[in-house]
Amino acid sequence: MTASEERFDGFVRAASPGLLRAAWLLAGDWPAAEDLVQTAFEKTWPRWGRLPDDQQRLAYLHRVLTNAFLRGQRRKWMGGNATGDLPHHAAVDQTDALVLRASIRVAVRELPPGQRAVIALRYLADLTEAQTAAAMRCSTGTVKGYTARALAALRADPAVAELTAEESKP
Repeated sequence: MTASEERFDGFVRAASPGLLRAAWLLAGDWPAAEDLVQTAFEKTWPRWGRLPDDQQRLAYLHRVLTNAFLRGQRRKWMGGNATGDLPHHAAVDQTDALVLRASIRVAVRELPPGQRAVIALRYLADLTEAQTAAAMRCSTGTVKGYTARALAALRADPAVAELTAEESKP
């Protein structure tokens, strides 16, 4: 393995968990999120040497990830997805956390793709407005508008509003 390949491999290992979380919020399921991340890394490799530092490489990866998601939404396949049986694990009762997570996931999935991308990049990938705008190739005003509309839609969602109201009670 060359030195460049080794640096890329190390970068992939370091950046993958954060990208995978952002991709999961965009796609809604782990296999699709893994495919998005894999696509982002595949498209980044040819330009790896031209990106001067890890910060710009990560920003470029977020841009590629977002574009791959949005491109996939334009030509979404509407066929079925195979699922297997889920294993049973004895665990602590986390019903409330699961209900909240599921409600938020459903509410986020109902957002338009651009708003969903902004929510994923701003709040899950923890990018600034400027970094999000660069990743989406739009203005910071567009990011602010998408963010405001997305958060308003999430707050207006009855399931999410009910759950957040319950949490704020003493």
